[in-house]
Amino acid sequence: MRLPTECYRIHETLREHLPTLRPAQHRGLALWVYGTLLAQSACQHAVISALAGVGSWHTVRQALREWLYDGADKAAPCATQVAVGPCFVALLRWVLAWWQGPTLALAVDATAHQDRVVALVVSVLYRGSAIPVAWHIRPATQPGAWLPPLQALLRQLAPAVPPTFTVLVLTDRGLWSPRLWRTIRALGWHPLMRQQARSTFRPWGQRRQVVTKLVAGPGQAWVGAGVAFKARRQRQRGTLVVVWDTDQAGPWVLLTDLPPEAIGVCWYGLRVWIELGFRALKGVGWQWQHTRRTDPTRVARHWLVLAVVMLWALATGTRAEDAERLGRAPAHLRSPPRVPPRRRPRLVSVFRRGVSWLRIQLLRRWLWRRLWLAPEPWPQAPPRLQIISHAPL
Repeated sequence: MRLPTECYRIHETLREHLPTLRPAQHRGLALWVYGTLLAQSACQHAVISALAGVGSWHTVRQALREWLYDGADKAAPCATQVAVGPCFVALLRWVLAWWQGPTLALAVDATAHQDRVVALVVSVLYRGSAIPVAWHIRPATQPGAWLPPLQALLRQLAPAVPPTFTVLVLTDRGLWSPRLWRTIRALGWHPLMRQQARSTFRPWGQRRQVVTKLVAGPGQAWVGAGVAFKARRQRQRGTLVVVWDTDQAGPWVLLTDLPPEAIGVCWYGLRVWIELGFRALKGVGWQWQHTRRTDPTRVARHWLVLAVVMLWALATGTRAEDAERLGRAPAHLRSPPRVPPRRRPRLVSVFRRGVSWLRIQLLRRWLWRRLWLAPEPWPQAPPRLQIISHAPL
């Protein structure tokens, strides 16, 4: 089965950035990625239909399925199969090879496919979306703690991040754990973890109180250092951030190890991007919600396809958006602009822009070689927000 010319360009890029895969695995992944970009869906039948000109229906179907199988399940049984775990650090290195800037925001969260499987995911937050760089797939009905797999994923990613980077790790209320806090700090990264509104906090030099009493109402934010939680075993020193913007139903309660003067009160707003990233993986983009796979190992391999196409789409959308901001044609913009992008409302998401341009390029049988990821500055507090900084006596 001979691949199209543009598919070989994808193959070259995969071989450069995912060196842990074998040559045949690079070829299979390139076929999956090419078909997914053409079909704008990662569903197997949609990909097969998009690859109608590459080979017969059964030939293409078998090639796609073989890439997902364990070695013992292949038509010609062997001892090798795609190992997803070693690809995580390579995938993050790929992201950072295109990255412009010394700061990185990661989010840890979970997404489920009905009652079949749950994906525990670490994603890079980027321009209103997210790029999955590590994941653990487990049956939805399987009992067991989520924390050990998440700790393992973060440790796997650590070698890819240069020590000069400032890394912020954001989690929602359901993932608060002192062990996860210590794991993030041991890696030299900074946790920004949401807490329950009924939590207590003792600011330095003051008495302990319920965190929601630190702000009078909407339009206020409070930042200060102290000790969180009442029970001796759970007490945690850190900086508390309570944010209650005027458009929020209730306040955000956040705990971090950054000093009060170094934390942005609105940085937690980045975490919503992982939800938008999950939407791109599902109904808005690659249609993962239609998968019928239930085997966690095969689903994990399928997620490698999703991660690569997500990275490619966002990098392509970045070049197109930066070119529009400069008033130039995307094909004539060959390097990242020197002026960093500024935050402003988007009429078209970077993801949707990238998917559209990739489809145009594939139909014209060429792909941009020069791509980059230029993150926006982290969100600043709006002028309407009154910030109260606690300075202990």
